[in-house]
Amino acid sequence: MSRKGSELLKGDREVLLDLDYVAEEHSADGYGSLQNGSFIPARCFAAADVDEVADDDPMYSRCNTRSNQPVAQLGNYFRDGRTKIDFVLVWEIRSRRKKRGKAKSQGNAGEGGAAPAEENNRSERRKAQLAQWRQKFVHNLESAGLLMEKEETANEKKTIHFLKLSAPWDVLLYYAEELCLRAPLQAQPNLDLNTSARVLKRLCIPNVMMESVPNRPLDYYTCAFRKSKMNRFLGCNDQQSYFTNAQRHRVVYEILARTVYGKRKRAEVGVDRLVNEGVYTAAFPLHEGPFQLPKYEICPDELNQRQILYHYWARWWKWYKYQPLDHIREYFGEKIALYFAWLGFYTAWLLPAAVVGTLVFVSGVMSMGSNAPAKDICISEASYLMCPLCNTCKAWNMSDTCTMAKLGYLFDHPGTVLFSVFMSFWAVTFLEYWKRKMATLSHHWDCMDFHEEEERPRPEFAATAPTMQPNPVTGVKEPYFPEKTRLSRMFTGSMIIIMMLCVVMIFLVTVVMCRGIISMMLFHTGSPVLRTEAGTIANISSSIVNLGLILLMGRVYTALAEQLTKWEMHRTQTQYDNAFIFKVFIFQFVNFYSSPFYVAFFKGRFVGYPSNYGTLFGMRNEDCGPGGCLIELAEQLFIIMVGKQVINNIQEFIIPKVKAWHQKRTLAKVLGDNASREPRRWEEDYKLVECEGLFEEYLEMVLQFGFITIFVAAFPLAPLFALLNNWVEIRLDAHKFACEYRRPVAERAQNIGVWFNILEALSHLSVIANAFLIAFTSDFLPRLLYQYKFDNDLNGYVNFTLAYAPRNYTENPMCRYKAFRDNNGDYSLFYWELVGVRLGFIIAFEHVVFFVLRAIDWIVPDVPESLELKIKRERYLAKQALAENQEALLVSRGRGVAHAATPGTSSPVNVAGGGQLNQWLWLWASLDFYLIFTLSRTASSLCPFDLTFVMLVISFLLCMRALSFPPFAPLFATLIL
Repeated sequence: MSRKGSELLKGDREVLLDLDYVAEEHSADGYGSLQNGSFIPARCFAAADVDEVADDDPMYSRCNTRSNQPVAQLGNYFRDGRTKIDFVLVWEIRSRRKKRGKAKSQGNAGEGGAAPAEENNRSERRKAQLAQWRQKFVHNLESAGLLMEKEETANEKKTIHFLKLSAPWDVLLYYAEELCLRAPLQAQPNLDLNTSARVLKRLCIPNVMMESVPNRPLDYYTCAFRKSKMNRFLGCNDQQSYFTNAQRHRVVYEILARTVYGKRKRAEVGVDRLVNEGVYTAAFPLHEGPFQLPKYEICPDELNQRQILYHYWARWWKWYKYQPLDHIREYFGEKIALYFAWLGFYTAWLLPAAVVGTLVFVSGVMSMGSNAPAKDICISEASYLMCPLCNTCKAWNMSDTCTMAKLGYLFDHPGTVLFSVFMSFWAVTFLEYWKRKMATLSHHWDCMDFHEEEERPRPEFAATAPTMQPNPVTGVKEPYFPEKTRLSRMFTGSMIIIMMLCVVMIFLVTVVMCRGIISMMLFHTGSPVLRTEAGTIANISSSIVNLGLILLMGRVYTALAEQLTKWEMHRTQTQYDNAFIFKVFIFQFVNFYSSPFYVAFFKGRFVGYPSNYGTLFGMRNEDCGPGGCLIELAEQLFIIMVGKQVINNIQEFIIPKVKAWHQKRTLAKVLGDNASREPRRWEEDYKLVECEGLFEEYLEMVLQFGFITIFVAAFPLAPLFALLNNWVEIRLDAHKFACEYRRPVAERAQNIGVWFNILEALSHLSVIANAFLIAFTSDFLPRLLYQYKFDNDLNGYVNFTLAYAPRNYTENPMCRYKAFRDNNGDYSLFYWELVGVRLGFIIAFEHVVFFVLRAIDWIVPDVPESLELKIKRERYLAKQALAENQEALLVSRGRGVAHAATPGTSSPVNVAGGGQLNQWLWLWASLDFYLIFTLSRTASSLCPFDLTFVMLVISFLLCMRALSFPPFAPLFATLIL
């Protein structure tokens, strides 16, 4: 059946791109596929397509009867044992016998039988339409040069059809040049992808993480494939193994995505839309065999790729080993390999953060007994009579909160300040080194010059677009949706998003009120223990309720965001994915972080004072507990972050197994008595779960990154819990992809896409959030100012922070409350001095951190020096191999340095562009001028020495701003003078 290369090139493009093409009536010997070394007549396929009408057609059954010829080779091959199976299309058909019984029962329904009959006619017409589409699609695939072989599995109720596809050598050559696949020029030593391995090797330290994985793919210098230069590429004589299985899958999927099955006006093109329409129930490439190791002893080099991935990667006791990234890329493609590379890189970088955070927490535990304010509270007994916490509550002694005061020091001591600075540097340094790693992997995997071609419209877009217009790039008419209407829908969708965010705020207020009610109920029980721990119990219980609401709202909104994004009618899959990611991330950001942000920056700010308390719906506004707001924030972070991780891991472990069990059970019913025979590969893979993509995996990790960077000052153990979770996450994901998912089509990618931009935004937000957290939520600065002005040992600090109730407060006269106010309820001079120090700290913190981060960005190049040398070497070899084809030189990977793509755009190098810098510059400048103006307002209340100190700090910071951005140096110098 394989046609000559000239014949293939002559008609393929017309068949695939001509949407008005109508299949001719084919003769019995003119249209068929390879089966048992012979052709299947076209009438057999025609019979297959009308199985909905005549499922028991004897002609069709005879065409699929196994012959007595011996099978040369089992596995992913046709029955001839030589032709590789590159893709499988599956569809299911119910038997005619069951339909007859259903029709008979409907016919006996009496007078109401007319409506079921009409519905049955519509159903039959629909099935006939699907059969016609399937017939034309199969014919066009055959015209494109694909080889086919058909199998079926049937019982009395259902028949499952498997159409196996294979791309012959001529088709592979044509599409390899069409898709710009890379061809090997010269072998080179395999790249050591692990920095730690190189460091340990230099130090002559044994590396327990290193493991020799068999059959590692070779590394080559490569260039763009050219059929005319075949003799200059390595391995060109071996037609069986020249193209990897992943490349073969990509070629066949490209043909499936381009092939026409219907009318041009409706843009009825591609297998994806056929699956959406129900013509096929599944379309997937096959796994390389079973993942289980054979029971007999076997040489590691004889294992198939899937067994290697399972044995050396997906098993739980490989948690401390390096991931075989080259094997993952060879099997699943660059897109999935980059996800696991990023996840492993992120997990490795969590190790130092977890160690430092644990040391900070341990230092807090060790120094907890020497905390002077906590000691003062514990020995105060009845010295500090505190004002009632609610309108119906009684006064209480501050000594009752001795335990919480000690525990609060664990999350609010000088070490947490240093740790927040460390994590700010860690986050941006991690991203800078990931850019280097990403550039290295992109070159190593031949993706540095990868630019997605003009994307074809999404199947859903093509099915529902109202009009057709020429594509401005290709000139081919394609589905079109008016831009004005799309913008109108996007605006409406934005309003719905805002409404959903308001719903999140309503739930937050509900949780706050629930916490207040629980606290009041516990306080009124009369139990000393419950009264003392009322705030803690209420905070923990409300956090658990909040976690449940977060997970529920996350599910609801993800489904809503999916429908909104479909309704907005985005043309390409990339546009659709970016819009969907943006919607879901914005909502999940507010959904997960609104409660921690409330506790960190708003709780206790609007309490008021005795006789003038602030209220919300008749309830007094919340105040921070005796241990401060940071310990409550730590409790919330622990419950939300760790609780979410545990629930997600349980879902990822159980849900795929349940889906796979249901699929196997369905197929076992169809197999019936044949279930005992040796299962065939396509049947085994059909039992597996369809791959759900990487969206949920990236979203989970990005939200975790926000938790460990934005609120790290309150929860130093967050990186440790993230590290433990990621060790589990890598194995869970590896097991899903290797054992439980159908094999996805290998997709090319040069970076992690828009997720990198989100990570960068979170890392910059974390610097500002930690600055405000330390300045306004922590007691670090009030203690520091008290030590500077009054007592270095903090003697009398607790009494200094407590104000007396105003004279007009007659319910509990002379009771105390925590605030820097005088006896009339007005703020004291110390409060305004503290405000000035806090704002000055924010300015200093963000300037110093961002200045150092800019320095790191300058010092650490995005492309390693050794990689630049390899690119030059590869370009030289490409010139030698393709000297007669100058066009090939233009697309060689040596051009990757100048045009390297940034994450989310077209270049992985130079991620921090000028426009982004200007945005951050104006943001910082606005913050600077506001804070400096506030400092000037408060400077009048300071002593002359303090005023001089503040002015020196401002001058120093302006100098640093000038150094950070040289073009603005004259302006800052003028301001300083």
